[in-house]
Amino acid sequence: MLTRALRLLSVSPVHHTFPLNRRTHPPCVPAMPGGRTHARPRVAPVALAVRGLMAVLALGAHTLGQAQSGDGDDAARPGVLLRSSDMLLEALPDDAKRLAPSFISGERIEGQTDGITAVEGKAELRRHDTVIRADRLQLDQRNNEARARGNVLINRSGDRFEGPELQLDVETFEGTFTQPTFNLLKNEGKGDASRVDFLGEDKAVAHDARYSTCPRTPGADWMPDWLVRATRIEFDNVAQTAAATGGVLEFKGVPILGWPYFTFPLSDARKSGLLPPTLNLDNISGLEVTLPYYLNIAPNLDATLYPTLMSKRGVDLGGELRYLQPTYAGQVRGAFMASDQLRGANRWGYSAQHNQNLTGSKLAFDGSAGLYVNLNRVSDDDYWRDFPRATTSLTTRLLASDVAYNWAQGPWAVSAGAYTWQTLQDIDAPITPPYDRLPSVAVRYGRSDAQVASLSGVDWSVLSEYTRFQSVPGLTRQTNGSRALTVAQISRRFQTPGLFITPRAQLHATQYSFDTALANGARSASRVLPTFSLDSGLVFERDAGYFGRRFTQTLEPRAFFTWTPYRDQRLLPNYDSAANDFNLASIYTENAFGGNDRISDTRALTVGVSSRLLDPDSGAEVVRLGVAQRYLFRDQEVFLPNASGLPGGDPVNERLSDILLAARVQWSSRWLTDANVQYSPGNRESVRTTLSGRYTPSNFRVVSAAYRLQRGSSEQFDVGWQWPLNDLFGEPARTEVRGRALGPGQWYSVGRINYSVPDRKIVDLVAGFEFDAGCWLGRIVLERLQRSNASANQRILFQLEFSGFSRLGSNPLKTLKDNVPRYQYLREEINPPSRFQQYD
Repeated sequence: MLTRALRLLSVSPVHHTFPLNRRTHPPCVPAMPGGRTHARPRVAPVALAVRGLMAVLALGAHTLGQAQSGDGDDAARPGVLLRSSDMLLEALPDDAKRLAPSFISGERIEGQTDGITAVEGKAELRRHDTVIRADRLQLDQRNNEARARGNVLINRSGDRFEGPELQLDVETFEGTFTQPTFNLLKNEGKGDASRVDFLGEDKAVAHDARYSTCPRTPGADWMPDWLVRATRIEFDNVAQTAAATGGVLEFKGVPILGWPYFTFPLSDARKSGLLPPTLNLDNISGLEVTLPYYLNIAPNLDATLYPTLMSKRGVDLGGELRYLQPTYAGQVRGAFMASDQLRGANRWGYSAQHNQNLTGSKLAFDGSAGLYVNLNRVSDDDYWRDFPRATTSLTTRLLASDVAYNWAQGPWAVSAGAYTWQTLQDIDAPITPPYDRLPSVAVRYGRSDAQVASLSGVDWSVLSEYTRFQSVPGLTRQTNGSRALTVAQISRRFQTPGLFITPRAQLHATQYSFDTALANGARSASRVLPTFSLDSGLVFERDAGYFGRRFTQTLEPRAFFTWTPYRDQRLLPNYDSAANDFNLASIYTENAFGGNDRISDTRALTVGVSSRLLDPDSGAEVVRLGVAQRYLFRDQEVFLPNASGLPGGDPVNERLSDILLAARVQWSSRWLTDANVQYSPGNRESVRTTLSGRYTPSNFRVVSAAYRLQRGSSEQFDVGWQWPLNDLFGEPARTEVRGRALGPGQWYSVGRINYSVPDRKIVDLVAGFEFDAGCWLGRIVLERLQRSNASANQRILFQLEFSGFSRLGSNPLKTLKDNVPRYQYLREEINPPSRFQQYD
């Protein structure tokens, strides 16, 4: 320890403090006769350093003795008093920065008081976030000008510049650096220039410059995989951007993009300007070229214009506006194409979303309130197939447009809104459009034991709703009309540590009024139905061990009884009811249908049992097994009308339902398997089967597979993956982390395939490769989306991403993220860099 301390102290035998603000700090240079100053003989500072070291060691021994000694009760005393300090702040306040001292060290110092001080041999100047090193350093205290020659290095807030000669005003940070190389901290930018002019603390201009984020190769001429050559590059650390004049982008020594003037980011901060163009090659629309322009209007408001040229269609003018305020937020997006060459018509589409918190305003009425707006419309039925990637909300065949107001206070809740649909029809696969609700108003009053202690476990509520249903004439044979309903329910839960019983009663009253008469001539109808249910279950637990692991094993039998009488509902229209999916959740419910137009006459008992293996330390579920079956006491005579809205179908007369079986196993964080089977005892075959599994051994390595069977309808295989090819089974080596090369470039295979067994063809496909070279990434992806039974959209996506600079080509990242389960982006920054990472 002593030897190392001596070595550290002898690096700078002379160490004096020179304040740059002479009015605050007096000079500390020892004066010689005649006003000159000169360093003491070399042996004196070394002896002084040794004596200082001895004093430090003696003080430490004294302090240690105090810490080890005790008073009357032998209580330990603290040896070191820790105090808060601003020495490691990323940035000092302006007042503290002006008063910050400068430290100069070197092997030999000479100079004059309040004049020129020269330091030779390992010369160094430090001041808070700035370090200057050189073979020779000269500081003029009269004008705060520093001149450095020979192996000069300047480090300011982590940005490093190295070269032969520097002239700099250390107060204003204005000066010139000759033939420097530089390394920027925030985006790992690197480069060199014939000269760099410092124009202040936050601005610099590099002349005849080269710039890249690729690492430097020690001992060799720097020729990165990609670089920007420019006659002039202006760096602005306030705007976090750089502007290149007469610049060209080179990749592997080949110029690929040149422009008289362009800007690029030095961080992920937003900035107005042209975004990199994107290129797509589509088998229907042809070559697609998009040139986006981004407008950073305000910190809480921005817009993007994205005109797209489609070689076979024309020009599609698109745009997006986003806004964010403390009480509301939203976005508006739209596109317009004049005279589509393939369709011979104008094409357009728009989408708008708005969310607003009205609490505290007059519309809240002393409660909590909110407003939600969602608008989606397109020009024609073929828009979804011709522009499948326009926006997420405009690529389905049912486009919702909703406006809703919600209010709540205590036990009261109110919702009111208008809900409409645009249905995009396909002549080969028509669908029945849903009814618009213009308007729909609901009021709910509910109490629970959590709100009122005197209820002792009783929950009850009353819901009243009025809805006007309307559809386009000719699209459905059912009449438009209005529906008013009231649903009252009450339940009480009795629970012990190993048992629960929940009786529940419900009364459902509905009143209809129709625009035209029903088949029996009536213009109105009503229905009142009571429902009673009893849910019960047991929970057993025990300690268990399997395959060398400890578990808490449960056994949870459950019985659910429900009784609803029969009411003839065949003449009633079906505005919003549909069959519930038959699964382990819906089998324990009273009504076989969703919505309020059909209430099933279910008189049944459902019996099931589940068992789980729980990790006793974390409580995580490792294994879950379940089975359930429903028994009907009488035939279910209420069913849904056919697709034309006419009564049809047959009663459910099978006493025993299909058996539901489910299993989920996650033995470790790497493996996950899930299985669900609906088995018909009468036919002795599965009606529906879903098997899935996922293997995730480490980051950037995942394989998922699924098999789905719907008897008589569909049978599909689905496989998705992201996997490194260089190292198939080990941890994939990252090419570069904060400028340190870790290995060669890494290839990844990524994709997802959906295959239809009956059709013997691939339905949807996303597959390709990614290459991570550290300072750049390459992606090539083939995408195929089914448009109809006979046609599909196909396109090739190719992209070059230059780390910390830009992306060129198509943009397959959203496609990969949306389609590949658990896909990980290869270049996701988590924490911003600190200047202390490059402090020396």
